[in-house]
Amino acid sequence: MKLTNFDYHLPPSLIAHHPNNPRDRSRLLFLNKTTGQTRHYHFSDLTKLLTPNDVLVLNQTKVFPARLHLHKSTGGKVEILLTKRLSPNSFEAISKPGLKPNQPLFHNHKHIATTTPNSNPELPIINFTISASKLDQFINSTGATPIPPYIHPHSTENKLRHYYQTVFAKESGSVAAPTAGLHFTSRLLKNLSNHGVNIQYLTLHVGLGTFKPVTSKQLSTNTLHPESYNLNSATAHNLNQAKQSGKRIIAVGTTTTRVLESCLDQNNHLTPSNGQTQLFIKPSYHFRFIDGLITNFHLPQSSLLMLTSAFISHPNTPHHFSSFSKSHLGQAYQAAIEQRYRFYSFGDAMIII
Repeated sequence: MKLTNFDYHLPPSLIAHHPNNPRDRSRLLFLNKTTGQTRHYHFSDLTKLLTPNDVLVLNQTKVFPARLHLHKSTGGKVEILLTKRLSPNSFEAISKPGLKPNQPLFHNHKHIATTTPNSNPELPIINFTISASKLDQFINSTGATPIPPYIHPHSTENKLRHYYQTVFAKESGSVAAPTAGLHFTSRLLKNLSNHGVNIQYLTLHVGLGTFKPVTSKQLSTNTLHPESYNLNSATAHNLNQAKQSGKRIIAVGTTTTRVLESCLDQNNHLTPSNGQTQLFIKPSYHFRFIDGLITNFHLPQSSLLMLTSAFISHPNTPHHFSSFSKSHLGQAYQAAIEQRYRFYSFGDAMIII
């Protein structure tokens, strides 16, 4: 399997640079994973597509303003993306330009942090010189929302913090939004609940494992960068009971999917866990817990596109994967392109059952 197996051409005009308003008016492409049949809806139509036999599982992680603009002692500008909190005062990070070990960093001419070496030289550790409580205040007041580089919004930082956050976000720690969840409104969640759809929550803090481009080495070693997650005992119990009673488990997003598939024991029962996952799901992977997937339209060669491709491929369906373009998923993407769907983080969505 090669990265080029997951290529497709997207006209740049279809990249969404702002969310729909209201969120649940985004378009929703229905894909039957076995037959390849597609139908077109709006996201609010989930109340028509789902029944009391369905369980929605959502990722309640919260995006924090992880992009900082600092300076070196020379006055040179440095852009820092805090990717993972290691301690109350330290983060693993990506920097542009690269940083040397033990390099001091400044904000408004005040020494604010120093780098220390990491086992991965591409991810320096940033040790801040202020207390954890003041650090959180500093990040919240000076940081910027880590919008993906392909999005060019014409919005203020305050609006971006609202746009790039799910309405059910609770646990801070992500540097990218779980984008399938962005389509939900409080009204839609209430309507689904009133309709009898069971709604459950877990947490995966989105980091490098989700948004950084896949390398050929990762493809061969079958591992992604680790991401922290939490599946509590109540949610695990509720989902196990639902699964055993024959209900459909529908994961909202690839991040939710990775948590559920990471927490299964040998009997395919969920085990409560608070840890990290490096699970890399790509074609030939056998899904053991989820029955449906709600997801956005993803970038070529991304781990998210590979996971979605796996869900519609053997052994989960009769169709063996050879390339994205020849798969039912690739054909659905082409239909979405022809119908002028909006793509990527602020774009439209699809439901695969």
